[in-house]
Amino acid sequence: MAATIIESVIKSNPMGRWYIELFDTMKDDDPENRVICLDVFEYAEKIELMGKEYNGDVEVAWSSDDNVTPVQINEVRQQMMAYEAEQQTNLEE
Repeated sequence: MAATIIESVIKSNPMGRWYIELFDTMKDDDPENRVICLDVFEYAEKIELMGKEYNGDVEVAWSSDDNVTPVQINEVRQQMMAYEAEQQTNLEE
C-alpha cells in the first residue's frame, strides 16, 4: 500500500493544449495544493518532489477531464512512454 495517492488529471486549456494537474490526496483539496505540469518532464520532476515527502512511496491515479480528446490522451501516453524509455536507457549506461 502506497503512503499516498497522487491524482494525475489530464486537462485541456481553451486553446486545445493539454496539461496535467497533480493533487496529493493526503492534503486538503485546496487550489494551492494542486500542481500544474505543462509537459512530461515537468510532470516527472513534480511527482518526484511530491513523492519525497513519502520516501517515494506513492501511487499515481490517472484520469482526464471530459473535454480532453483521445488524441490528447494518446499524446500524453506517447510522451510518457518516450520519457520512461529515455530514463531506462540512462540507467543502463
